[in-house]
Amino acid sequence: MSGETGTARRLHPALSVSPPEPARLPRQRDATAAIRVGLLIAVGTDKHPFHRLVDWLAQWHAQAGDQVGLTVQHGHTPAPQVPGAVPFLGHDALQRAMADADLVVCHGGPATILEARRHGHLPIVVPRDPARGEHVDDHQQLFARRLGAAGLVALCETREALHDALAAGLADPSRYAVTADPGAHEARRAAVARVGQIVEDLVAQSARRQPWWRAWTRSGRGVEETR
Repeated sequence: MSGETGTARRLHPALSVSPPEPARLPRQRDATAAIRVGLLIAVGTDKHPFHRLVDWLAQWHAQAGDQVGLTVQHGHTPAPQVPGAVPFLGHDALQRAMADADLVVCHGGPATILEARRHGHLPIVVPRDPARGEHVDDHQQLFARRLGAAGLVALCETREALHDALAAGLADPSRYAVTADPGAHEARRAAVARVGQIVEDLVAQSARRQPWWRAWTRSGRGVEETR
């Protein structure tokens, strides 16, 4: 991202936003009931495992304990030590989970991020890292960093950053809330189309910046030379 330092804070026109939105009101709770924060984690449906996020979550939950009610959509990543784990959620089930959650943690998938914001969440985003075998390319990192610089997501790329964000959300869930707009279906469709183009542009920019030796190695010729 060093080549984008000067432009990262100038958000792509397709994602330009109005002045900061007022936070939505937190869900009303029964004053006599124990306070538990509902936390949804969504890693998406990509075939690559995302052990890093699931492990970071399990480590944090071991300390937070009963203060948190978990729903963990863990996809192709094993999650034996995490309560509330489910491999996949259908569209309607995911919508209900987002509507019921106080906090949302997700991978850097554009559609998941947009859905979380549509339901009134400032999503805590841990993008997949292709260098760790979590995806095929770095589009999630590029996209999430752009949104993080614009204040549209809470970007967490280290365990410490994620644990700090979760601790802050546990203390005050409204810190990660924005105005919900459940009826904006047409706007969402248009936004998804624009985001798809932005992601393609970011990946293309990244490919153009790759060192010459990576392209040489991928061509197969570099492999032959080193045998």
